[in-house]
Amino acid sequence: MDLLLDSGASVVATDLRSAEELGLEPNALRERGVTLVLGEQPRELLSGIDLVVVSPGVPLDAPLPAASRERGVPMIGELELAFRASLATWLAVTGTNGKTTTTALLGELVRTTGKPITIAGNIGIALSSEVARLPADGLVVAEVSSFQLDTAETFAPHVAVLLNITEDHLDRYDSFDHYAESKRRIFMNQTTDDYAVLNVDDPRVASLADTVGGRVIPVSVAREVPDGVFVRGGTIVSRVDGTEKEVVAAGELGIPGPHNLANALAATAAAAAVGVDAAAAAEVLRRFSPLEHRMERVAEIDGVTYVNDSKATNVDAVDCALRSYERPIVLIAGGRSKGTDFTVLAGLVETRVKRLVLIGEAASEMERAFGGLVPIDRAATLNEAVDLAHAAARIGDVVLLSPACASFDMFEDFEDRGRQFKTEVARLASRGHA
Repeated sequence: MDLLLDSGASVVATDLRSAEELGLEPNALRERGVTLVLGEQPRELLSGIDLVVVSPGVPLDAPLPAASRERGVPMIGELELAFRASLATWLAVTGTNGKTTTTALLGELVRTTGKPITIAGNIGIALSSEVARLPADGLVVAEVSSFQLDTAETFAPHVAVLLNITEDHLDRYDSFDHYAESKRRIFMNQTTDDYAVLNVDDPRVASLADTVGGRVIPVSVAREVPDGVFVRGGTIVSRVDGTEKEVVAAGELGIPGPHNLANALAATAAAAAVGVDAAAAAEVLRRFSPLEHRMERVAEIDGVTYVNDSKATNVDAVDCALRSYERPIVLIAGGRSKGTDFTVLAGLVETRVKRLVLIGEAASEMERAFGGLVPIDRAATLNEAVDLAHAAARIGDVVLLSPACASFDMFEDFEDRGRQFKTEVARLASRGHA
């Protein structure tokens, strides 16, 4: 909104929720010249409107976006708005899982260039609030979601990263193919002067190599790739600039798990495309630590490690989390289903999970998926779930919150869920268990 106001636009802001529900100070906005229409969205709202900027959280088949299309009113999202207003060079990251970690890591890598940068987007900071301050030699490192890409038109990042495409958001898209097509839009306006970083260990991502307009930089944990970044003999190797360079031992990474090794390769490749050298990259890769709510080690209590992976809102993210530990796992899962098939986790649940504690709306569906494979408890609250997990865990075990579901049935968002989990773990520690 600030970007539009600063550009001299007359702004009408609308939401079906009230100012109280949104946590807004309506008078402050009105003093800045914003017209507020809250609690309803009549069709006449579009009269005299030249451009609609839609929030990523609003489905494009909702009444107001649908009416915009009917009337021929141009409609974009905040990502497209920020890109049009920016003079800087963009590096963008998308994928079903790993976006935020990879974006944050890439931001730290490109910070070593000494250029002005901002790290924003789906990571939690609005791009439109950041881009105006960056000069033409600056760098925007953006996490972009499929919802943001759905409303992109001219968006063309100089470096675009696609980590993976697995089932997610099927409560919003009418098919997996539709969702995958949204992810592929990150490359739609690239030219031969740009770079496309592809995780070729994901077959759906690898299949795009011959279709993108940018120069492809493949990355792979599983095999050596020409003109890309890969692992050989336990060491990350870069060939992005035509010269082979050993970067850092995979075992020295500050972020654990095989999925994070793939994320590190992608970030290293994208950073190399804008001139980050191997020595500078190695230093960052060693010190970068897991982000909050993403395989975050919370505490050790009575020899049991408690891990907050609340951001794991789909089955592929939980797959990665379960593969990250060789120790017995007490898994806390559940929430609001996003329409995915939980049974794809059955093999890992059977072999790696010693006990499953289920919460939320999807608990019955998950119990059907995993019943008979592992002992299962049901909990009405997260407090009860943590107590049940604590009772089941023994020295050397991991209590892992990795829900495979959205959080909105019981929490404000995945961050609220993760913070409440950490509060409950702190409660355990305060009893004198630590």
